[in-house]
This record gives sequence, structure tokens and C-alpha cells, in this order.
Amino acid sequence: MTDSSISSDFGIYIHWPFCTSLCPYCDFNSHVERSVDFGAWRRAFASELERYAAETGDRTVRSIFFGGGTPSTMPPDLAAAAIDNVLNLWMPAKGIEITLEANPGTSDIEKFRSFRDVGINRLSVGVQSLRDEELSRLGRMHSAAEARSAFDAARSVFDRASMDLIYARQFQSVEDWRAELSEALEMHPNHLSLYQLSIEPGTVFGKLYRANRLPGLPDENLEADLYLATQELCDSKGLQAYEVSNHSAKGFESVHNLTYWRSGDYVGIGPGAHGRLTLNGRRIATDTEKSPGDWLTSVIRNGSGEKSRTAVGARDRAIEYLMMSLRLSEGVNLLRLNSLDSELIDFARIEELENEGLVETDGESLIATLRGRLLLNCVLTNLIE
Repeated sequence: MTDSSISSDFGIYIHWPFCTSLCPYCDFNSHVERSVDFGAWRRAFASELERYAAETGDRTVRSIFFGGGTPSTMPPDLAAAAIDNVLNLWMPAKGIEITLEANPGTSDIEKFRSFRDVGINRLSVGVQSLRDEELSRLGRMHSAAEARSAFDAARSVFDRASMDLIYARQFQSVEDWRAELSEALEMHPNHLSLYQLSIEPGTVFGKLYRANRLPGLPDENLEADLYLATQELCDSKGLQAYEVSNHSAKGFESVHNLTYWRSGDYVGIGPGAHGRLTLNGRRIATDTEKSPGDWLTSVIRNGSGEKSRTAVGARDRAIEYLMMSLRLSEGVNLLRLNSLDSELIDFARIEELENEGLVETDGESLIATLRGRLLLNCVLTNLIE
């Protein structure tokens, strides 16, 4: 598997920055607005897609991903316009994956059908918890009953439906999590994104944590126990961990997210969106204005929502590839890593980590073991020091 073959992975990420409310743990670029000029956003998305299409030529698009924010607050006809733009500007892959993120409470089965009818074929539902008390603590605006209803509706409309859950929450025991995850698995998702609660700087939770006002968070030992319980339960239902936090039935992996983890190319448009592109043999990173108003104004006045464009050198590209691909069950392709930077890692260190049971290798791939995934930062540090 060569570098050129993996970079054939090509996706389009479209960021919809608006939410009905802001969650205290969230550090995504999300904003609450009373009114939105949907026509202006439709034109801006079209303009940005045309600009990137002129640069990227005849690439084949394997995925489109509407992320946020809460894209399910977007009118379906706006999503339809963006999808049509992509399909007219690039060659779509056979069976192209088109994902939209949805939150319970912002859409119902009729709206899901409307999104399906305009081309969405995969829905990712931000359930986060199946416990009312926990949803309240997480600042979510929906109830557990609404979460179940929304996911049931998603499963009835879409063949590919993913559920997001947050665990390692305040005061959560392994027994509590096993019971909740078991309930989620009984709802028959074919994809699960299961994230340990992360306390991020600049969030409400981050401020509370610094002020010692966020009690009941798990220690490292409990986090490890929760992670191991997660793997056991998902494995028992045939949802394998193809990435550290993502589980799926065979054939239901997220095509778009695999592009990220395999260090493929993707266009990122919308406020705060990032992109990675190979242009004229050079890898570049793109960044955009985070403020919705500033981004929209920049597109209208300057013809571009980009804030910066940075060349990614071979060493940085190799580190990025190593960090991302080691999260995958398929692991790191050592031939590709060597082609990017033959001096990044000392193979003697791989042998040391292998002896410690943290990685395994067959000479072609480097894969983190279950224990290695628990200590992934340590593994990476040892590999690239």
C-alpha cells in the first residue's frame, strides 16, 4: 500500500457551525444564532467548493461529511445544494458515502426522510447518553426517550446509522457503563463512536475543572477499566474497534473518517474547518476563519474563507501519519512511513515496544495491541523521541 494509493482517498468536509445551545464539554466551533441567512450560506458553500475544485482537478470524491455544530438544523435543501455542487464539480466514487450529523430534538423521522431524499445516506446521531441525569449534567437539551426515538427513526430511514456516546463521565462506575452500553447495543447500531469525556481548555467544563468544581471524574485506572469493558461488550455484538474510539459491523466503517486516519486528502470548508491537500506534489494544510460572520464575509468579499495555508514537510507528514494510523486496527503501513521519512523511528524501539506487549508487527504493518491502545501516547512518544 503506497503513499500515492492512500492519498487517492479524497473527501469533502462541510462545517455547519450553528447549534440550538452550547454543551459545557464541547470545544468544537459551534455558535448559537437567532437567525441565519440560509441563502448566503448556500452561495458561500458553492463558491468555496468551486474554488477548491479548480485546484484539485479530476479527483474522485469518496465521501462528503456535514459536521458541526448541528447540521440537522440545516434545511435539507441547503444540504441538497451543497451535495449537487460536489457531484457536479468532482467525479463521485461508486457508492459515495454522504454523512450528516444529527442531534435528538433537532429533527424527526420526516426530516430524516427529507435528508435521505436529497442524498444523505449515512446519519451520525449525537445521543451521548441514555440516562436523563447524565444528559442534564452534560448540558444536552434532549431526554433519553428522545435520544432513543431519534436513533430508532434514523435506523428506520438509513441503512448506515451511527450513534455517539460519551463515557468516563462524572461518578460513572464500570457497572453503570456496562448497563448503558448494553442498552445502546440492543438498539442495533451498525456503527458506534464511543468517546471518553475529555476536559478541554476554554470550555465550561475546563473552567470548572480548573476551579476544582468538577467532582467525580475517573482516575486512570477506572478509565482503563471502562475502556476494556467497552471493547468486551462491543466485540460480543460483532462491532469491532477499527479505530481507538470507533466500532462497527464489517463494512460499516466510516469512509470519511478513515480518510483522516489514513492521512488522505480532504477539502475543509466552513468556519473553523481544516483541510489537507496534495497539490503539485506538495502537502498543504488549510485553515479557515472560525467566526461564522468573518468566514462568510471573507468568502463574499475576498472569494475565499481560508485564513492560512501551510506547507507540511516530510517529517511533519510522517509524524501526522504515524499518530493517526496507529489509532487504527489496521495499523501503520511501514513502507509508506519509510517513504515519508526513513529516519523518523528507530526499529530497535519497535522491538522494545513489541517485547513489552504494546505493539505487534509483521514487518509490513505496525499495530498497537489492546494494551498499547490504552497507552497510545506513551507508545507514540517512545517511537518518535
